[in-house]
Amino acid sequence: MFSLFRDGPEYIQRTKTPFSPTKVTLAEVRAVVPKALYQKHTLTGLAYVARDVLCAVALYNFGWLIDPLARSLVEDYGWSLLFGVASKWFIWVLYWYWQGIILAGWWCLAHEAGHGTLSHYNSVNHIVGYSLHTFLLVPYYAWRSTHHAHHKATMSVERDENYVPRTRRDYGLPSESTATSSDYHEIFEETPIYTLLRMLLMQAVGWQYYLCSNIMGSPMYPPGTNHFQPSSPLFKPHERNGIIASNIGLCIMSFILYIWTKDVGIINSIKFYFVPYLLANHWVVMLTYLHHSDPTIAHYRSKEWNFLRGAISTVDRPLLGWVGRFFLHNVSHDHIAHHLFSSIPFYNQPYVTEAIKKVLKDDYNYDSTNTFLALYRTFTQCCFIEDDGDVVFYKNKEGNAARVLAEQSAGKNVEIEGNQG
Repeated sequence: MFSLFRDGPEYIQRTKTPFSPTKVTLAEVRAVVPKALYQKHTLTGLAYVARDVLCAVALYNFGWLIDPLARSLVEDYGWSLLFGVASKWFIWVLYWYWQGIILAGWWCLAHEAGHGTLSHYNSVNHIVGYSLHTFLLVPYYAWRSTHHAHHKATMSVERDENYVPRTRRDYGLPSESTATSSDYHEIFEETPIYTLLRMLLMQAVGWQYYLCSNIMGSPMYPPGTNHFQPSSPLFKPHERNGIIASNIGLCIMSFILYIWTKDVGIINSIKFYFVPYLLANHWVVMLTYLHHSDPTIAHYRSKEWNFLRGAISTVDRPLLGWVGRFFLHNVSHDHIAHHLFSSIPFYNQPYVTEAIKKVLKDDYNYDSTNTFLALYRTFTQCCFIEDDGDVVFYKNKEGNAARVLAEQSAGKNVEIEGNQG
């Protein structure tokens, strides 16, 4: 049990190991992945979709039994009112937990559809992806566009689209040679309660805030950049019809929710849809944030970045154990494999992971740290990066990095980023 409150051994080992960019080549990685894993099977993909939709529908129908069951326990079986109420809300919490995970799985399947891995037929991928994402109020084509751009420039300080670190200059900090502890504390020092509130705010509305403002996206875009404006600098001109189609879908879904809410009442609307919707977004924000934000994982500037280095500078995590594998479709367990081979279906990615681990060896990043502890650790320690240096690590509120570059790497016109934290 106490392991829940400790960093995983893989993470600890990375903090003790000076970092060198991988010497493995992309050709070597590709060579160990069997060609059969690239095969897409439409019926298999649609079977996963049908399974997840049926799970959500079954749980939704069960939800309508919760309140009558609680009343029956009091009126027909003589339970006290207190136990009846407690039982009702306990079951509702279970409903929210499982429905939130199931809907997060819908989100992941739509993500797979956006990569074209559910079927050989693009029309099937787009119909499924558009439908599932629109149900969850996600602009399918808009997010698909920026997500593809993210895959092309993962962990590039200049070109990545998601979770781009802010720099010392962005925070107005003094130079590294003159900055004192008080300078860092003035910017980053927070009470644990305030930190927790910020975390909860990010988990609750961080996804919507990102769509509306591009928060934590690339700073190369002007203020006001968002995922809903067809002329947004996020998109190429030929993508604008897709952005419009995404917006139309969101309007239709919003109208459907409005009509449904009028029918079932706002309380039921909140219980059946809105709470699971928030929890689904929580899981998506958590897993994507932790894939690409970690004190021991490098970010690269243009001189040192390449596709392979960026793709393997993510972290595989056993989020929710078997539940994450079953309902979230390996998205967290096999994220490195996904970045290297995003055209391979999710149900084959565990085999890809096992294959690439043999060639990547110590360059494969895994972290068994409890995911909520990892979230708090990342939230409090990944504060900023330096304005200089071609291979950089996040620094904490003391101005220290959790990892340093190996000397041989530092000699290649790469500036070592800070001291061991």
